[in-house]
Amino acid sequence: MVAPLVEPAAELTIDEVRRYSRHLIIPDIGMTGQKRMKNAKVLVIGAGGLGSPALLYLAAAGVGTLGIIDFDTVDESNLQRQVIHGQSDIGKSKAVSAAESVAEINPLVKVILHEERLENDNVLGIFAGYDLILDGTDNFATRYLVNDAAVILGKPYVWGSIYRFEGQASVFWAQEGPHYRDLYPEPPPPGMVPSCAEGGVLGVLCASIGSIMVNEAIKLICGIGDPLIGRLMGYGALEMRYTTLKIGRDPNGAPITELMPDYEAFCGAISEEAADAAADSTISVTTLASWLKERADGGRDFVLVDVREPNEYEINKIPGSILIPKGEFLNGNAIGQLPQDQQVVLHCKSGARSAEALAVLKGAGFADAVHVGGGVVAWVNQIDPSQPAY
Repeated sequence: MVAPLVEPAAELTIDEVRRYSRHLIIPDIGMTGQKRMKNAKVLVIGAGGLGSPALLYLAAAGVGTLGIIDFDTVDESNLQRQVIHGQSDIGKSKAVSAAESVAEINPLVKVILHEERLENDNVLGIFAGYDLILDGTDNFATRYLVNDAAVILGKPYVWGSIYRFEGQASVFWAQEGPHYRDLYPEPPPPGMVPSCAEGGVLGVLCASIGSIMVNEAIKLICGIGDPLIGRLMGYGALEMRYTTLKIGRDPNGAPITELMPDYEAFCGAISEEAADAAADSTISVTTLASWLKERADGGRDFVLVDVREPNEYEINKIPGSILIPKGEFLNGNAIGQLPQDQQVVLHCKSGARSAEALAVLKGAGFADAVHVGGGVVAWVNQIDPSQPAY
């Protein structure tokens, strides 16, 4: 148990007493705990899969001020899991859409919108106005940025992560225990950990992990229970299993006194080898469409290889492509499946995985191999919008 994060507000109104009555009769929360929630200022980073249930339940719980930071817009593919948005919100700012849903859930909550990308030049200023941060981001660069800013400012933050059927959650607070860099001193190699956009996520998993994050936030605000400080909670939806791993401070970890100059470079969207391979060997989807027409007319000879996974290949595809997943390139099996007398053209969903596969091919002597920038996403958007996107 740690001390309450927030001092209680002076009072609750009659309307607030009626609204939060089921909290007030819980001895561990009661009037004082609910007044603390009323006085709390919580920032939620991302109004997506984890941010959606977190914002809804923080609002319902009576957290007095909610900050929402998100620069994205609502896409139809979001609706499978981002339950704070609806069909009529497609194309709308996620932050605005989320704020409207929060107002519908609880008009007593003050909402502050940050419709901007979280970056070095704004993160400290934004965080300074809040007692607690909830990090629902899905990329390593932002996670390290959030961690470092929270450490510098002495702010606690609740972290969650989801992928397919697996989820994790913890509370990082350098003043009370370990922080994110104690758990992950270095980011994983580029391309090793697929994003949810590449690997998918079970929609309801977002609610499972998001609600745990809110539970931790309430415990911190009210000073009750045993928060996940120094513990990493894992959840497997298929096995319906919760596990807890103790984590401690990294004895070799350097103190964090300032932000890194470039978090994107630190994490690396793709490896240096992939970037080097793609530097002069990237073609656009319009060039590929032209090449395919030439091939159909007998004027160009090449093999088009899709390096996505089989289930992705079933959703949409570039006509004339064959499927060899990226893993087959990384383990070397793909080399023997490719012709030596034809140029090889690779593509994936967006270009990141095909760049990694291209690096393998270049290293194996396929000097004229190229990959398609933007991948099948660009193909659907620019060439064949009749196909579904994902």
